[in-house]
Parts: sequence; C-alpha cells; structure tokens
Amino acid sequence: MFRLIRRFEQSVGVDTRDLIFRCLFSSIFVGLGSEHLLDDRLIRHLMPAWIRYPELASRVSGCVLLLGGCSILVGYRVQFGARLLGAFLILVTLTVHVPGCFYVPTDIPPDAGWLWLILQRSNLAKNLCLFGVCVHLTTHAPGRYSVDSWLARKRGFEH
Repeated sequence: MFRLIRRFEQSVGVDTRDLIFRCLFSSIFVGLGSEHLLDDRLIRHLMPAWIRYPELASRVSGCVLLLGGCSILVGYRVQFGARLLGAFLILVTLTVHVPGCFYVPTDIPPDAGWLWLILQRSNLAKNLCLFGVCVHLTTHAPGRYSVDSWLARKRGFEH
C-alpha cells in the first residue's frame, strides 16, 4: 500500500495533489450545503428541539457551507473559506453535537436512543477533524490549479 502511495506521489505533481485535496475536502461542505438548500426535510427532522427557527437555520447553514466549500474547491480566497467553515464548525459543534451527546430527544423511541448518541458522537469527532483541516488551510496557498493562482498570473502579465 505504501509503495502505491509513493508511486502516486512521484507521478502526480504537488499542484495536482492540491487540487485533489481541495476537491475531496470541499465535497462534504458542497454536498451538505446543497442538501440544506434543496431538500432539508431530513436535516430539519434531525435538528434538536432547542434549535429555534429550524428552516432559517438550515438555509443559512446551507449558504455558509456552500460559500466556504466552493471557496476551497475553486481555490479562491481559501483562507477566508477555511475561517468561515471553521467558525461554522465550532458553532454547530458547540450548539448541536456537544449537547446532543448528553441529551436524547423525547420524540426518539427509547430503543433508538443509542443511535442518536452514536450520531452525535460521530458528528462531534468528524467536526473536530474537519476543524483541524480548516485551521491548517488558514496558512495554505493553493497550487497552480486555483482561481487565486490564475488571478496572480493574470496580474503579473498586466504589469
């Protein structure tokens, strides 16, 4: 397996790996953001009762997820996108997933409470991992295959 990874690293340039990374990392945010905006019935159903105005919260979340995810995907103002998503992840983690680890909603059948707890714990861990990548991206300059790089090259030709 390590040989396969080493061959991949040797045959694919840094800029291409950066593009692959940005595509894979941003996919969760673009996908969830789209879901929040296109059909959020399941998301609103899973929202805890303490979230006021669930439809508004879902729509705003969708916009933030799409904006940050697309920023990273296309490589335009990646640091801004990372900070936006990092702040969003902190907010959602502290208001939804941390309390959700200690409280099972009353409308969930008693024999399914364990599933709620697993969902909250896994989302808590996922969000912490995603936040770590966002922290890293605040110092990251995207490679050649990015809008920022294209704009920098264009500005260089204009002078």
